[in-house]
Amino acid sequence: MVGTTEGMANSVYLNGSVQNSNGVQEEKLDELRRLIGKAEGDPMRIVGVGAGAWGSVFAAMLQDSYGHLRDKVQIRIWRRPGRFVDRATAEHLFEVINSREDVLRRLIRRCAYLKYVEARLGDRVLHADEILKDGFCLNMIDTPLCPMKVVTNLQEAVWDADIVINGLPSTETREVFEEISKYWKERITVPVIISLAKGIEAELEPEPRIITPTQMINRATGVPMENILYLGGPNIASEIYNKEYANARICGAEKWRKPLAKFLRQPHFIVWDNGDLITHEVMGGLKNAYAIGAGMVAALTNESATSKSVYFAHCTSEMIFITHLLSEDPEKLSGPLLADTYVTLLKGRNAWYGQKLAEGELSLEMGDSIKGKGMIQGISAVKAFYELLSQSCLSILHSEENKPVAPVELCPILKTLYNILIAREASSQAILQALRDQTMNDPRDRIAMAQTHAFYRPSLLGQQP
Repeated sequence: MVGTTEGMANSVYLNGSVQNSNGVQEEKLDELRRLIGKAEGDPMRIVGVGAGAWGSVFAAMLQDSYGHLRDKVQIRIWRRPGRFVDRATAEHLFEVINSREDVLRRLIRRCAYLKYVEARLGDRVLHADEILKDGFCLNMIDTPLCPMKVVTNLQEAVWDADIVINGLPSTETREVFEEISKYWKERITVPVIISLAKGIEAELEPEPRIITPTQMINRATGVPMENILYLGGPNIASEIYNKEYANARICGAEKWRKPLAKFLRQPHFIVWDNGDLITHEVMGGLKNAYAIGAGMVAALTNESATSKSVYFAHCTSEMIFITHLLSEDPEKLSGPLLADTYVTLLKGRNAWYGQKLAEGELSLEMGDSIKGKGMIQGISAVKAFYELLSQSCLSILHSEENKPVAPVELCPILKTLYNILIAREASSQAILQALRDQTMNDPRDRIAMAQTHAFYRPSLLGQQP
C-alpha cells in the first residue's frame, strides 16, 4: 500500500488552531465499516475508477484522510495503462516539482526524482499511471497530490471492492462498468458506488428520456439503485485539494447517503446529503453545456462584464425553464444549480474550452478529449439536451404564440450551441448574434412562463406522471 502519513495527525482550521483528527477519522471509518459489515482484520476496500482531475482528487482526499489506517481501509485507483507524457508536459512537470520543496524532498526520499530529470532531458518516457503513483494527475499537473496505489488491471482493481468511486466521463461509464460487471458475477455482497460523473445521454425510444451515469451503472452491473449515489457540487478539483473551502451534495438512498456524507466530510469540504439523486445528477450535466457558451462570450467580448452578465441571465433562465420540465419541485434545485453554474463559468474546463475555441487555439476537429484537461463533458450534454427537447411528443403550449412547440424552441442559447458544436453550421460568433437578436425576449419572461404553466414532463426522467 503506497501512502503518506505526512500532515495526517493534525487538522489546521481557519482560525489557526490545530486539532488532532486521527481519533475522529478512525471513528467515522469504524462507523462505515460496521454498516458495510466488515469483520475485524478485513480492511474496507475503496477503489477509484478513472483518474481524471476530480476522480484523482477524490481518491487522494480519501488517502490523505484515511490512508494511515492501513489495517482498516485500503484505497487504490484504476486508470488505463499506456498513455505517455509528452516532452512539453514532462518539462512543465519538472518545473512544478522543483518549485515545491515538499514535493521535491518526497520524490528524492522515494528515489523517484531521477526519472523526472531524465524525462525533462528527453532520455525517458513517462506514463500517466506511473506519475499518478507519485501524486501527479496528467489533467492537473500544477496541483501535486499525495502518492497513491495505482492499478492498471481493471479486474484486479474492482473485484473485491466495497466502495467504488466512478471518476469516468459519462461517455465512458457504460462501457467500463459493463466490463466490471463480468468480475462481479460471483460476488455475494453488493458494492456501494459513488458516481462523480457529470453528463447525460439521450434515449429516444420507446419514448424520449434522459439516461444518467448512475442509471448506466445500474443497467450495466445490476447493482440496485439504492446502492448507487451521485456526488457533485459547486467546486473545482484543484482548489478542493489545496484545502480551499468547498461543499458538495451526495444524493441517493438514505441508507447510504447520510453515513457517506459523514465519512467524506472534512473541515474544508462540507458534504450535505439529498434524496433527489437523478435530478441533481442531470443538473450537474446541464450547466456544463451552457458553460461552453460562457467561455465563448468571454473571449469574443474581451471579458466584457456586461456581455457576460447578459449571457448569464439568458442561460440561467433556460436552465430554470428546463428544471420545470424535469422536476415537480424545481425551486428546490435553483440554489444548487445556480451555484454550480457560477463556479463552472468562473473556472471550469468547459468554459475554458469555449474560450479557447472562440480564440482559435482549439478546433472542433480535436474532439472532446483535450490534452491536459480531459473530457469536455458539455459537448455531449449539448447534443443530448437538444435531441431530447426537440421531440414533438414533448411539445408545450407557447403562451404568446398560442400553439404547441418543442421545448427547445424556448431555449435559443441551447439551439445556438448545438448549431456551433454539433451541427457545425455556425461559428462561435453565433453566440453573440443570439444574445443581440432584437427578437430575444426578456429572460424573465421564460421563467414566468415556466412558473405559470404545467410544463413538468416526468417521462424525461423515466418516471410516471
